[in-house]
Amino acid sequence: MSETPEAEPTPSASAEETTASAPVSGPVPDPVPDPISDPISEAVAPGYRFEGDALELGGLMLDADALSDVRIRIPLGMLNRHGLVAGATGTGKTKTLQLLAEQLSANGVPVFAADIKGDLSGISVPGEPSDKLTARTASVGQDWTATGFPTEFYAIGGQGVGVPVRVTMSAFGPTLLAKVLGLNETQESSLGLVFYYCDKQGLPLLDLADLRAVLQYLTGDAAGKAELKTIGGLSPQTAGVILRELVAFEAQGADVFFGEPEFETKEFLRTAEDGRGIVSLLELPNLQDRPALFSTFLMWLLADLFHDLPEEGDLDKPKLVFFFDEAHLLFNDASDAFLDQIAQTVRLIRSKGVGVFFVTQSPTDVPDDVLGQLGSRIQHQLRAHTPNDAKALKATVNTYPNSAYDDLGAVITSLGIGEAVVTVMNERGAPTPVAWTRLRAPESLMDPAPTPEMEAAVKASPLTAKYAEAIDRESARELLAKKLEEGARKAAEDARVKEMAREQKNERVTKKAERAPEEEDGMVESVVKSRAFKDFMSTAAREIARGMFKSGRR
Repeated sequence: MSETPEAEPTPSASAEETTASAPVSGPVPDPVPDPISDPISEAVAPGYRFEGDALELGGLMLDADALSDVRIRIPLGMLNRHGLVAGATGTGKTKTLQLLAEQLSANGVPVFAADIKGDLSGISVPGEPSDKLTARTASVGQDWTATGFPTEFYAIGGQGVGVPVRVTMSAFGPTLLAKVLGLNETQESSLGLVFYYCDKQGLPLLDLADLRAVLQYLTGDAAGKAELKTIGGLSPQTAGVILRELVAFEAQGADVFFGEPEFETKEFLRTAEDGRGIVSLLELPNLQDRPALFSTFLMWLLADLFHDLPEEGDLDKPKLVFFFDEAHLLFNDASDAFLDQIAQTVRLIRSKGVGVFFVTQSPTDVPDDVLGQLGSRIQHQLRAHTPNDAKALKATVNTYPNSAYDDLGAVITSLGIGEAVVTVMNERGAPTPVAWTRLRAPESLMDPAPTPEMEAAVKASPLTAKYAEAIDRESARELLAKKLEEGARKAAEDARVKEMAREQKNERVTKKAERAPEEEDGMVESVVKSRAFKDFMSTAAREIARGMFKSGRR
């Protein structure tokens, strides 16, 4: 096999120059024809000659056994035009992600990736050489050196090994939350009204308990029900549905993801002291239990970056490359509004210097509006065992530019592990020819890093002191509790005042009733003791006596 790892063959190169090689260990692919005379090399090689810095992907394959000397690369300046890594389970997508992350870090570009299975943690540890690895790296002209890369470990809400990453409910917003809760468009709109109400009433929404308290207040308390009527378009029934979904969501343990201190996404933009970009890995344990939450949480991170970063235009290299693993989870059962938001974020974040790579099983997992914005495509093997698989394969082939291969679909289904069909954007922004590529090997460990080493790295991180301790300051829940307590106290005081007034009224009535006989007795006594009464009685007695005894004056 010909070996020219440091020099790229050109159409004017002689046959002697292109076949000079050094002996390598392990199996070596069959010799191939001079690239000048080989139609595939002749069609592909010019498209991958770049003047600026580029990431090395691997070598061009002519068929399942023959490997050429053409190097397949991605211009560093084009990585903010986004990309896709796709392929069936077990075909090498994670190792491709690791390969790209390593080279980005080496070029001073920070990287963020969701570590779904924990495999990416090995990027922090130098790789382990083996005969098989040496044979592979030699076959693609790779000067392999075991290397570990600067890595920061994160965990959502502190669940796992990593610096805790939290977000406030207000920052997360109603649109993303509606996606997580599985709300329909009407319910999503109503949830937006609740957030608006809290904003106007000065009720900070920091965690799930805050939002739950607001909904309980609006649907259960008399004063809250009165305020609910002032929120246009929000019915008690819809508010009740949202509350039930929120309670179920909290029961799944999602409350740990929301709160303070809120993580600042600028932490992902850091570089190490030696100038290499820091690789930020977010651990996602128990993904199968809350897939929508994890994918939507990642979308929030991306949206927050878009909000905070300034416009940069076209840069020589990205400020950050964001790898979105298991991307299909993001789009499953998503509303049109949510899909529009994703498409808009992906389209506009390029100008902020951020590149986004979606990693998923099939390109058809990604909506057309998003797929059309992905400049680099690394397609691992797809399987066509069922009619749906065959349909997906055909749709995938139709998304590629014309290729030098007679049957690109057959190439994609016959790809081996660690092989991919590649097309990227050249330095002019045009797509490169489709290239069947044997990919290079990562230089870091291709297994999970030892847990003690990860824990030590997290403990030594300067971010641990900043984000490890959760903060519970006064927010909507406490403010509403005070409001309800004040209302209850006022109601109790009003009731007491009414009770006292009633008691005083009864007391006055009782006293008046008691005074009436006494006053009558006193009046009689006064009359009886008066001089007039005595004179009257004396006169009356004489008259009565005269009448009885028939005596008196005549």
